[in-house]
Amino acid sequence: MNERRNWLPYWLSAPGALAIFAFVATPLVMTLVLSLYLFQPDGSVGAQLTLYNYDQIVSDSYYLEIFARTFGMAGLVTLVCILIGVPEAYVLSRLSPRWRAVSITIVLGPLLVSVVVRTLGWAILLGNEGLINNVLVATGVVKQPLRLMYTFTGVVVALVHVLVPFMVLAVWASLQKLDTTTEQAADSLGAGLTTVLRRIVLPQVIPGVLSGGLIVFALAASAFATPAIIGGRRLKVVPTTIYDYFLNDLNWPMGAALAAMLMAIVLLVSVVLNAIVERRYRQVFV
Repeated sequence: MNERRNWLPYWLSAPGALAIFAFVATPLVMTLVLSLYLFQPDGSVGAQLTLYNYDQIVSDSYYLEIFARTFGMAGLVTLVCILIGVPEAYVLSRLSPRWRAVSITIVLGPLLVSVVVRTLGWAILLGNEGLINNVLVATGVVKQPLRLMYTFTGVVVALVHVLVPFMVLAVWASLQKLDTTTEQAADSLGAGLTTVLRRIVLPQVIPGVLSGGLIVFALAASAFATPAIIGGRRLKVVPTTIYDYFLNDLNWPMGAALAAMLMAIVLLVSVVLNAIVERRYRQVFV
C-alpha cells in the first residue's frame, strides 16, 4: 500500500515561493527581456529583438573599463575584508560571553546605520578639510592634504567599513562549530600557534570565509550609494552607470543589459570560486 504524500510542507512554502516569483524572478526576467530591445533616437524602445546592447558592452573599451574597475574594486574589498574579518572573528570567538556581546554590538554597529548616513560620514572624514587630513597635516605626516574623496581608494575604504561585518559574522558562525579540544591536543603534542591555526583552525573556517567572501564580493560589486557619494561622477562603476542610463538618459534597454551582465558575472564568479576553493580544500586538507 502506497503511503500518502504529505502536502503540508508544499502548502507552507507556497506563499514564500509565490512572493519570490512575483517580486524577484519576474522583475529579473522582465529586465532580461528589456535588454534585448534597441533604444530609439526618439526615446522609444524598438520592436525587434537584438543583441546590439550586449555587443556594445563587450566591444566598447568604455564599458570594459567600467566593468574592470567594478570587479577590481569588489575583489580588493573582499580581500581586505578577509584580512580584517578572519582574525577579528577568531578573537571574538575566544572572548568571554560578556565581552563577546559587547564586541558583536560594535561589529554590527555599521549595519545599524543607514548606508547613506555612513557614507556621508566617510565623506566628511575623507575630505580635504576632513578629520583624517587635518590630523595628518597637524602631525606633520604629510605637508598637503591627501586626495581621498572621489578616488578609488576612498571608495574601497568606505566599502570595507560597510561590509566587513558580513565577513566577521560568517567566519564567526564557522568558528562556533570548531572543537577547541583539537587545538588543545595539538598544543599538547608540541604544535606551535602557527601550525594550529594553519592545520586545524583554517580548514574548518574555510566554508565561512568562502560564504562571507561571496557575500562581500556580490554586495561590493552591486553597491551604488557608496561609489556614487565617495567616488562622485568621475569614478564610474557599473551600478552608477546603470542608474544614469535608466534615470538620466532614459535608455532602459542599455541599463537593463548592464544589469543583466553584472548579475551574470557575479553569479559566474561565485560558482567558479566556490568550485575552486572546494577542490583545493579537499586536496590540501582532506
